Amino acid sequence: MNQQIFTIIENKPLTGSVYRLRLGGNTSAITAPGQFVNIKLEGKFLRRPISVCDRSGSMLTLIYKTVGKGTEQLSRMTKGDQLDVLTGLGNGYDLEPSGEHPLLIGGGVGIPPLFGLADELLQKGCKVTAILGFNTADEIFYADEFRMLGVETHITIVDGSAGIKGFVTDAMKDLDYSYFYACGPEPMLKAVYKTSVTSGQMSFEKRMGCGFGACMGCSCRTVTGYKRICKEGPVLRKEEICWEN
Repeated sequence: MNQQIFTIIENKPLTGSVYRLRLGGNTSAITAPGQFVNIKLEGKFLRRPISVCDRSGSMLTLIYKTVGKGTEQLSRMTKGDQLDVLTGLGNGYDLEPSGEHPLLIGGGVGIPPLFGLADELLQKGCKVTAILGFNTADEIFYADEFRMLGVETHITIVDGSAGIKGFVTDAMKDLDYSYFYACGPEPMLKAVYKTSVTSGQMSFEKRMGCGFGACMGCSCRTVTGYKRICKEGPVLRKEEICWEN
């Protein structure tokens, strides 16, 4: 973990509620795709955890959705403003077991950390396929960016207004893959768990207190006991997940 001051380079809306935040600063503590940062906002007691979308040199790209007062406050910040950021949090994805044709599955704001993962898998020589799931067509973001990387990209839309009508699991059934990586809301992850035919890794979205393992506020049950999503996670292997009845 590293505490740094970052300067806003860009804070741009991608949809009505989703923003791309580009920051300049020391990114050296970020070592794996799937890690997250924790942002301090003026007047707020708790920091806001946001997954890392991508990093390139000293530039960090984050994508977030305005869901409360903290992220709404963040959306009003502009180029040149500074942020106190904890970086290098969480364990991130392990690329080693990917095989030759990994499948990336993201839902909503669970999609951004898969972008950096896709880039690294492609550099490793993998053929990468992605399924990006949304509720409506006007929520779509970053599909073109995945395609520009060279990722075979499928879009699922719950209301059928674009792409494949249905959920990410509807698209999974027709694809061959060697391994999967997923990130999104828990109901989606549970459905992916049941549908998947290979091993995989899942990144969980949880409310967090400290963000670095001190408060135990984001613990979840696994086959080897309780783990902290912010510390031992957010990425867990499929085989260690215990779903509540």
